[in-house]
Amino acid sequence: MKCRALWCLLAGGVLICAPLFALAAVQRGADETSDGIWISPAEIIALPDHGPAWDALVAQAQKPIAPNLSDQNDPSNVRVLARALVAVRTGSAQAREEVLRALEKVQGTEAGARSLSVSRELMAYVIAAELVGLDGAQRDKFEIWLRAVCEQDFKGRTLRSTHEDRPNNWGTHAGASRLAVAIYLDDQKEIERAAWVFRGWTGDITGWHEFKFGERWWQPENATRNYGINPVGARISSQPVGGVLPDDQRRGGPFQWPPPREEYVYEALQGAVAQAVMLERLGMPAWEWGDRALLRAFEWLHEHADYPAAGDDAWLPHIINRAYGTRFPALVPTRPGKAIGFSDWTHAPPVQ
Repeated sequence: MKCRALWCLLAGGVLICAPLFALAAVQRGADETSDGIWISPAEIIALPDHGPAWDALVAQAQKPIAPNLSDQNDPSNVRVLARALVAVRTGSAQAREEVLRALEKVQGTEAGARSLSVSRELMAYVIAAELVGLDGAQRDKFEIWLRAVCEQDFKGRTLRSTHEDRPNNWGTHAGASRLAVAIYLDDQKEIERAAWVFRGWTGDITGWHEFKFGERWWQPENATRNYGINPVGARISSQPVGGVLPDDQRRGGPFQWPPPREEYVYEALQGAVAQAVMLERLGMPAWEWGDRALLRAFEWLHEHADYPAAGDDAWLPHIINRAYGTRFPALVPTRPGKAIGFSDWTHAPPVQ
């Protein structure tokens, strides 16, 4: 088979060929941020272009997209991110062009959305934009749009107010998108504010604490405050609840033991882990905040709820294992989550 291309690869039984173009063009915009919002081009280039994790990424990059920030379950966002990752790793002009078109189409689709939809969907587009690089008027337009989205009222909530009011999956996803935008725009004040809110959510007393909580069924007994993640040693009726996310665990009903497997907890952890990754890349010790709050959350889910991550949450253990040196079960390949994914390729711990 003849192909005028820089690269060709076999993925899932399909030969993929992309037109020749300079890889430096893909990297140009990404290099403007020193180490990348989520991952840098240099790190991507060093990753393997074979294996089940790579094949799953390529398969996602080939799926159809119809960007829509108003649909909280639209998979186009992570498919666009997959295209951006493939573009950087392979030099595919076609993949890059598809990302650029998607970034144009997504603008304006937030009309009529709830803040949860925008919170879940936006981050992947921002990371994809950084990776492929926007130039001139295209970048100016995208930045103006991002600033407007951050200020926009979505049925009574903005991204910022959702992050600062909701100590559950709504807030953690809002925080992730808020932080990604702030890093992309190099808005240091907004970065610092978002980090402060996240720090408070982990339980750190020096962080933000003005969240609005729902039922206190899973908050620690005799606590003088409410927590996003329960502190070390927390108990209810003599049972250990340190590491519980009370405002999501409550979706399973009042306290009971053994605890119910509440899927909203992992939904909240998707946004929280994403924030920690980005904050770490900025040099902040986010994994340590709240007495290693994110590690304790996973330990509680495994040890007490008997609830390992699966489905679109399966990308989480790869990042937790890398951050803490743990060995939680980590599937390969994974499915992408609501807002990010492909960690079995981008963030899996090095093989020992």
